[in-house]
Amino acid sequence: MPPAGLERTAYRAVMSAVTERTPGQVIVVTRNAVAEAVATIAGVAGRPVVVLDADDPEGTPLERLRSQPPGPLDAVVLTDHDAPDTDATLREALRGPAGYVAMLASRTRAAALLPALRDEGFDEPTLARLHVPAGLDTGGRSPGEIALSVVAQVVAWGNGRSGGPMRPA
Repeated sequence: MPPAGLERTAYRAVMSAVTERTPGQVIVVTRNAVAEAVATIAGVAGRPVVVLDADDPEGTPLERLRSQPPGPLDAVVLTDHDAPDTDATLREALRGPAGYVAMLASRTRAAALLPALRDEGFDEPTLARLHVPAGLDTGGRSPGEIALSVVAQVVAWGNGRSGGPMRPA
């Protein structure tokens, strides 16, 4: 209900301007089944999506991140920790201003990665932007379930939320 003295159409225009925001893009690195599911789910959630792959005529994912760095509202999601240049691509994403950087990986690989990045000079505020393993802990195993957990985490991050349950335990 609009406040007294404000016409309904004016109220709708003001509320639309206040609540409407443009989400950053989701940059998915390495085309595979999880990447395709991330792209689909993120698109349905209203996020602009770009999928980068080694066979892209515009350059490798690493080259593309260097020439077109993501912004602070953007999410970079690496979906194959064994793809060529993954380590360099991850580090390039962390050196840039992307607000969210994630990589699919096992908990074991994640545990080894963080100390290595610290040893390379990445500071704690930079590492706070890194989500590895990527996604919320949903127990998902299929590409779609994994992608859902990743996109849910991206959306929660983009909205300044934790991604936990809405009802307190």
